[in-house]
Amino acid sequence: MSVKRISQFFSPRSVAVIGASNNPSRAGYIVMRNLLQGGFKGPIMPVSPKHNAVHGVLAYPDISSLPHTPDLAVICTNKTTVNSIIEQLGKHGCQHAIVIAAGLNVQQKASLKQIANAVNVTLLGPNCLGLLIPHLGLNASFSHTVAKPGRLAFVSQSAAVCSTILDWAKNKRIGFSYFISVGDCLDIDFDELLDFLGRDAKTKAILLYIDNIEDVRRFISAARAAAFSKPVIVIKTGRTQAGAEAAFIHTGGKTSDDAVYDAMFQRAGMLRVNDLRELFAATQTLALHPKLLQVEQLTILTNGGGPGIMAVDTLLQRSGKLAQLSQQTKDALNKVIPQSDMTSNPVDIFGDSSPKRYQQALEILLKAPEVKNLLIMHTPSALAPSEEYAQIIATTLNKIPKMARPYVMTNFMGEEAAYEARYECAEHGIPTYRTPEGAVGAFMHLVSYRRNQKHLTQTPESTSEDNQVDSLSAKQQVEHFIEQGFTHLSTHLASQILCHYGVNCIETLVALTPSEAKEQALLLGFPIALKLISASIPSKSEVGGVVLNLNDANEVEQTAFAMLLRIKETYPDAEIEGFSLQKMAPRAGAQELRIAVKTEHNFGPVILLGEAGTGLEFSQAAVSLPPLNMNLAKYLIAAAQDKGVLKNRTLPDKVDKYRLCALLTRVSQLVVDQPNIHSIELNPILASSGQFLVLDANITLRAYQPQQGKKRLAIRPYPKELESQITLKNETIATLRPIKPEDERAHQEFDQSLTKEDRYRRFFGELPQFNHDQLAKMTQIDYDREMAFIVSQPYKSTYKTLGVSRVLMDPDNYSAEFSVIVRSDCQGLGLGKVLMQAAIKHCQSLGVSIIEGITLPENTGMIELSKRLGFSVTRDFEEGTVNMRLIVGSEA
Repeated sequence: MSVKRISQFFSPRSVAVIGASNNPSRAGYIVMRNLLQGGFKGPIMPVSPKHNAVHGVLAYPDISSLPHTPDLAVICTNKTTVNSIIEQLGKHGCQHAIVIAAGLNVQQKASLKQIANAVNVTLLGPNCLGLLIPHLGLNASFSHTVAKPGRLAFVSQSAAVCSTILDWAKNKRIGFSYFISVGDCLDIDFDELLDFLGRDAKTKAILLYIDNIEDVRRFISAARAAAFSKPVIVIKTGRTQAGAEAAFIHTGGKTSDDAVYDAMFQRAGMLRVNDLRELFAATQTLALHPKLLQVEQLTILTNGGGPGIMAVDTLLQRSGKLAQLSQQTKDALNKVIPQSDMTSNPVDIFGDSSPKRYQQALEILLKAPEVKNLLIMHTPSALAPSEEYAQIIATTLNKIPKMARPYVMTNFMGEEAAYEARYECAEHGIPTYRTPEGAVGAFMHLVSYRRNQKHLTQTPESTSEDNQVDSLSAKQQVEHFIEQGFTHLSTHLASQILCHYGVNCIETLVALTPSEAKEQALLLGFPIALKLISASIPSKSEVGGVVLNLNDANEVEQTAFAMLLRIKETYPDAEIEGFSLQKMAPRAGAQELRIAVKTEHNFGPVILLGEAGTGLEFSQAAVSLPPLNMNLAKYLIAAAQDKGVLKNRTLPDKVDKYRLCALLTRVSQLVVDQPNIHSIELNPILASSGQFLVLDANITLRAYQPQQGKKRLAIRPYPKELESQITLKNETIATLRPIKPEDERAHQEFDQSLTKEDRYRRFFGELPQFNHDQLAKMTQIDYDREMAFIVSQPYKSTYKTLGVSRVLMDPDNYSAEFSVIVRSDCQGLGLGKVLMQAAIKHCQSLGVSIIEGITLPENTGMIELSKRLGFSVTRDFEEGTVNMRLIVGSEA
């Protein structure tokens, strides 16, 4: 889907209603009513063979009779007529249509999509409520109420949820930039809408209600880009198996375990909420006030001790933090709160406080430098009505510039007594909540969002363990096993792949018979662990297929015979491959871990971390998406501890988390490098003295078959295949490669090495040095959407960056914007040409048609280089710039 076409879809100048009706029970009646009452300025053209006029507007008997081509058509007929209507609209030149009809089966949807593509019609729906664009006065929906203009965009797969949100927003006086019901997402989907809304100046925050996502990779890519610039809040149904099945019935499409969606939303920097109540709360805090928290500590001002304690309990139970008031602030408060000389946080001004005392305490806290986030609570009081308190809050806040005051939220308890106070706060854009728990929960959404955003901009630690990875040898081993017909590898075979990624497995011998097991045991020494080898039995320990601490050869032989007899009774058809024997590893003082890889529908491989056990369920592990770096591995470990599936045990040697991170990154790299590996289970892994020893490993192989339009990994990994060695004009060797997140410090040093003149020519002005967040965005790129090539050379114990070229593709992948800058003391070495050629070649490989760039007239080196590389160069005298343009695609 083209973002350009999406933009056209959401800026219609005329609307046709196909199936318009005068019958109040028909969707065509409500859609016409809403369009006429919404204030839309363009022509509204009802199409109905039954009525001469609908709602007093002249109707047309069919599409061909329309006086001119509508920009948008709303189809309100039943599902059996939709295909022919789309065909007629396409022939009439209408390129955008909303399909209200529900209940289309898989075949009907496929047929509709095929016809729409053939006649070049973009679809919203089917099974949707429609579309509201308040700033255009457009209500092309069968909603029961209207939406006022505002800064939020709401996108939902559920029409019923749309109606609920509209009701809530009307009560809270919250407006929308766009209100979009996507239904079954047959054509327009979440990723295209995120690209559009992420760039829309009228939209300050995006709310999503999702049943399922079909193209996960495109969704993550679009969501991450949008979340960099504005809050994206999501509610995803199907947390339980029954819920997931209901979501499948509702909108179709397969779904994955909820823990995988959690990992995806966090990785994309989005905020996930659990239900509509939390969505409403998060909207008031995060979406209406998208400024990122400076700190996570909360200060509470209350006129009731009990509610203040309730707020504190909720805050601490949810891992929140209370702010510490300075002595200066305490002294100032003690002077205005006569009942107390020991003021602390929460600040209790007592129920008999006058409005004047309330205002004095509020002003002190607003000016206190340690107060960055303030919750103002109020319980109904005859001495000070709630509405009067709300007016005090609004008046006091208006005296302080927004950028200079803390983040403020309110909690007016009660119903009738608090109703007007909440309205007063809403009118002044102050988030307000009914209960202490609701207010604190909303604040913790801000904290979660802040943490997710930090995930997007944290510099990962580097690890020097690449020498433990031999991907080529591992690939050859995998291919050999597949050629031999192996689909399931137990420890003795799996170790032959794992060893190439620095994953150590315990020595394992294999015996085909009980008597051979006896002989192998004598070679290993005692005590022995004996395990059955059979791909037919999922959990061998549950059927006695694993026996530990065997102390002599005869015991090993007898145990092996007994295993075979038990398996013959419980699994008579099981194929037994033999026995594996391992010398018992010392477990005293070691923690037993489990790392696994599962391949999930739409997501591809996902990585699980937990403690050793017999089961392998998402509920028993923390989940992350590959590829992992050291920081992401650290977050996975923290998530496992927070979830309680990885415990901080009291052991002589605690788990070395740095080395565990390194192990996780190597397992991730194995998954990325070897597409024929379908699943992995390392269980248990003994962690002791900084070492990790795998006692049981299982790998499932499945020859990977690429599918058109579908990527194997949910996130594109670092494109190592684009690395190359180059020789510079001074005869030194350098590396040309894509940029990595780990390059941030080298990139900072590179930025600091540039002269003022070079920075001016590159950035068209005198900019300060880049800060961490800016550098993180430059180094932590989405390789599906942009590319930055660097040339680097070894320098002391690290590397230094000599030059950078960037290309940023538009969402349609039609054009790309480029830039190049070379280290000031390295100019004249041919770096500019090398970097530009790499950028051009990359764009050509992606099918980009046009590469464009802008520079200043005084940047003669860049202008001459672009000419030599085939760019057309034109001078823009009005802007004072030089435009460079190269046609590389089908237009060339």
